[in-house]
Amino acid sequence: MTMKVLGIHIGHDSSACLVVDGRIVADVAEERFTRIKHYAGWPLRSIAYCLSAGGLDIEDIDLVAVPSSGPYPELNHLLGLEGDRVEKWSTGRRALEFARRLMKRGTAKPPLYVKAYRLPDHAEIKHVDHHLAHAASAYYTSGFRGKQLIVTLDGAGDGFSTCVWRGQDGKIEPLYRLGTEASLGWFYSNVTEALGWWHGDGEGKTMGLAPYGDPQKVGAALDFFYPKFSGGELVEPHNFGRPYFWNANGAFQWHFDEAGEIQRLVERYGREHIAARAQDVLEEQVMELVLPWLGQEGTNHLSCAGGVFLNVKLNQRLWESGKLEYQHIYPNAGDGGLAVGAALYAYFEANPDAPIPGLEHLYLGPEYSNEEIKAILDARNLAYRLVDDVAGVGAQLLAAGKIVAWFQGRMESGPRALGNRSILMSANKPEYKDIINARVKFREPFRPFCPSLLTEYRESYLVNSREEPFMITSFDVQPEKRDKVPAVVHVDGTARPQTVRREINPCYWSLIHRFGELTGEYMILNTSFNIKGEPIICHPREAIRCFYDSGIDVLILGGVILEKGRL
Repeated sequence: MTMKVLGIHIGHDSSACLVVDGRIVADVAEERFTRIKHYAGWPLRSIAYCLSAGGLDIEDIDLVAVPSSGPYPELNHLLGLEGDRVEKWSTGRRALEFARRLMKRGTAKPPLYVKAYRLPDHAEIKHVDHHLAHAASAYYTSGFRGKQLIVTLDGAGDGFSTCVWRGQDGKIEPLYRLGTEASLGWFYSNVTEALGWWHGDGEGKTMGLAPYGDPQKVGAALDFFYPKFSGGELVEPHNFGRPYFWNANGAFQWHFDEAGEIQRLVERYGREHIAARAQDVLEEQVMELVLPWLGQEGTNHLSCAGGVFLNVKLNQRLWESGKLEYQHIYPNAGDGGLAVGAALYAYFEANPDAPIPGLEHLYLGPEYSNEEIKAILDARNLAYRLVDDVAGVGAQLLAAGKIVAWFQGRMESGPRALGNRSILMSANKPEYKDIINARVKFREPFRPFCPSLLTEYRESYLVNSREEPFMITSFDVQPEKRDKVPAVVHVDGTARPQTVRREINPCYWSLIHRFGELTGEYMILNTSFNIKGEPIICHPREAIRCFYDSGIDVLILGGVILEKGRL
């Protein structure tokens, strides 16, 4: 009998997903609809989309899974809960007390015009601990039922920051769990805030800046701001003090007073050197946690999730440790992936003998037909042309040095654009990186761009390569290729690639292949279709707006092409 699970996450990166018989059918973050990055409100439109994508009504749902060990009183209104099904406030629950103490808020109640989804009587509600949901998102997308170590690291969730688990025979068993006193995520975010960026968003900028600095110039100046691990255990906990939050138009930003102390170190030692030392600390401490546990468990299989594992240089360090035969990081590793994790856990708890599928793609969001796209363009009186061979036309434009916005098929879930909502350019000239940063993304010039390459050519471009379809791990670039694709090689000689398989995304594969036939390089620059500070584009309306409000040369929406000026 088919089992349909709706995952709902309300909080940082609110999201919803639909899991049917252990497979992810739809997954989307509410930010893509509200256009507020990291939106933390109710995922109303995400729920509506997931049900629609599955061809379902709420009455068809067997179970709702939420990634919190405490109750979600918001569900009372969202799902029309009554009587003994009402989600009630409770006391003594670590997660609930932690969250409500920080946010100091009561229960929200919507106006009458906000649609409720009345959950049928037969459907259950399953609460899944925050970090258990992270662990489930990693294990139940790994494609491997055998024994593996699972590690989840983030700032904090349900009162925990650091958890080690055993995944085996379809079940997840906790081995070691630590609270906020062990939060390497909070440490790295405090450095990020001290550098002038958003705690919970700008950590990738810290990582990108780090290779420009020398950690030795900082010495031991940061040693008083992070917890310390040795031999797989926390040996020196850290008191981060009181956390504060700031509601920025529906998205929460966090603050700790220690960020001010670190800011003074930034002024003393320099931004790039502090970033470099913070990156070193993160890698060193995670290695001290993870590698001993691999030995203790007698496994070389590792699956990871939680926001800390969005750090691709950390993931590279683990891969290059020589201790791993298999490494899987759930690509939507932050809180945006919690709905998926909760839903997968609920399904596999009920079906422990079910096969665990591998994650083949993240094309799980909305899509739009050529007819819908043309109607939107016609309503705006915009001139366009239709083409049958978008891959061939796109490849020619890229080979000519044009900036191409590429809008195809279902939108990606997670923080990375993977060839369906992307801005593309040739990687063959070093100045292309600066052109994209200045004319399109409007962001800091030091920030690198990622490559998409055909998986058949990955060994030609990457050292110690493997399939990496999700841009979640960086690799050293082969020395003889660094001058061939300089726009996607970072200052430290690494790149964060997406390997593209023909059977997964045939149109995107064909685009890169045709580009390779024209230029000799089967790799292109791929950055997310948005500008700095905005979520990735979801709808054709937003694609049109971004196209005309930036330096993009050509917009390809399905089989429709918009052009600026003369090409």
